[in-house]
Amino acid sequence: MADSSEEHIHGSSSGLQKVQEYLGEFVYGSIDGCVTTFAVVAGASGAHLDSSVVIILGFANLIADGFAMSVGSYLSAKSELQNYEKHKQIEYWEIDNLRDVEIQEVRDIYLAKGFEGELLEQVVAKITENKDRWVDTMMKEELEMIPTSKSPVTMGAVTFISFLLVGFVPLLIFVVDYFSSMEVNLFYISSALTSLAFIGIGALKSYVTNSSRLMSILETLLLGTAAAALAYIVGNALERMIT
Repeated sequence: MADSSEEHIHGSSSGLQKVQEYLGEFVYGSIDGCVTTFAVVAGASGAHLDSSVVIILGFANLIADGFAMSVGSYLSAKSELQNYEKHKQIEYWEIDNLRDVEIQEVRDIYLAKGFEGELLEQVVAKITENKDRWVDTMMKEELEMIPTSKSPVTMGAVTFISFLLVGFVPLLIFVVDYFSSMEVNLFYISSALTSLAFIGIGALKSYVTNSSRLMSILETLLLGTAAAALAYIVGNALERMIT
């Protein structure tokens, strides 16, 4: 029973770590989704377009921009992994072909850290006795490159899903109105719902960036408000010019 309990706890802890690992992608995907969709809603509202048009423009933005952002996240993560592997293979080659030079580089690195004399030589000997350990040391200490355990596919998927889920919030009331014809100011309700989404995202962002929760919330609200205000003004101005 004890072993089973320990495995359950370990599994839960591992699952939580995985969630936390991709929380940054979820937060930034959510911010982009909410900001860009709310900007579309604001621009369409400024131009006094019907709910059906707002829904079409909003969903087109959600799918197209969400996919583009997820592809960008995937390619960025994949490039980072490929770049790390490329430099790692270079280090293996240098150890095989320039062994004395690489040993001296390890010695110089730890000499700069304050190791001297016999202790320094023991550290150098210990590191260089194992090729994999040697390469890992050079990657971290010389190139300052740390491998990521994040999957590019998962990063892209999390970005896309968060973009869609939170980006849908500004459109929610317009979808409801399309089916039930509500006699309310849709833009005001959309603004209120979006503000709540921004508050939630801002709070999560403060956790990811280890910053002030209040400042993170205010920053996210300000970003969304500025984008929406600009889109509303442009939409209203174009509507006046065209009609």
